[in-house]
Amino acid sequence: MFTIVVGTGYTGQRVVDSLPAEQTAGLDSTSMNLDTGAALPLEVPRDYAVLYTVPPAGDDDGRLRHFLAELPSPPRRFVYISTTGVYGDCKGATVSEDSPVNPGSRMSQPRVAAEDLLRDWATRSGSDLVILRVPGIYGPGRLGIERISEGGAYLEEADANPGNRIHVDDLVTCCIAALHEEAPPGIYNVGDGDHRSSTWFAREVARQAARPEPRLISRAEAEKEFSAMRLAFLSSSRIVDTTKMREVLGVTPRYANPEDGIAASLPDQVPEQSL
Repeated sequence: MFTIVVGTGYTGQRVVDSLPAEQTAGLDSTSMNLDTGAALPLEVPRDYAVLYTVPPAGDDDGRLRHFLAELPSPPRRFVYISTTGVYGDCKGATVSEDSPVNPGSRMSQPRVAAEDLLRDWATRSGSDLVILRVPGIYGPGRLGIERISEGGAYLEEADANPGNRIHVDDLVTCCIAALHEEAPPGIYNVGDGDHRSSTWFAREVARQAARPEPRLISRAEAEKEFSAMRLAFLSSSRIVDTTKMREVLGVTPRYANPEDGIAASLPDQVPEQSL
């Protein structure tokens, strides 16, 4: 099925590169000026799918509303990249797709609004909607090596929360699986199933990249040093259950052990990129 990938950043471009060239088109966030709702800059066949990776613009996400309004006809399938942050702070508890959303930050609240918007739109349009709730994405150019090398601080392990992450190659596999018309519509949590902390991850990156041990500080020290945004992120604790991703979407992560994912990412360091 012909696929439009909206947002050709770190993940989106990899999806475009993984699909047959004659069956996909990638649009960056400015190619159709999503902020104003300019017309879609390409013709689409009668049957097509959409993968939408563009982050929300404001609480109301006018970009997404404009994009939906300009579609020539409803796609057969719409895949939206959301975030596991919609569950909010669960005090380390395990969450599944059936868990209630409780976004506690302004970063996650627009994602919940976008999910609600898309559910209403899909009901009216008849499109199959798949929402992928994605945790932190890592891979080539996204290991935090510069931060480690520059002496950036991380929480001491005793103060760190469980981690949730996915290697970009495994996320691409999830996106392609979700675009397939036989994949059941619905919400899927995405992740590698490994919940070691971000502190562990930084230390492992430093070890494999032959960098100095990351600087570790207490949570009390972090409250003085970290930005409000980073503190909010580090204060949100949960373990994301990815059983449905594996058993229903049919994706088993290649890099279920992030040690392997880090090793695979080190030889091809590239500049930091957006989603």
